[in-house]
Amino acid sequence: MTAERVRVLVLLLFGDQAEIVADVPPAVQAEPECYPATEIADAIGIQVHDLPGVRLTAEVGEDGRLSGWRFA
Repeated sequence: MTAERVRVLVLLLFGDQAEIVADVPPAVQAEPECYPATEIADAIGIQVHDLPGVRLTAEVGEDGRLSGWRFA
């Protein structure tokens, strides 16, 4: 079974968390979800402060949480 991958956008950093939304037009975006910024930055090989504005793909887990971060 292949995990579903979705396109996401890192909106901004809030403390040690990155706010993530679906990479869709703003009119249809849901509320941002927070994920550990260090986890995402380490996965894609950049500094945490460079995350805002980055477009990624992520795997959707059975619980709906994202993981497996990659550049889009």
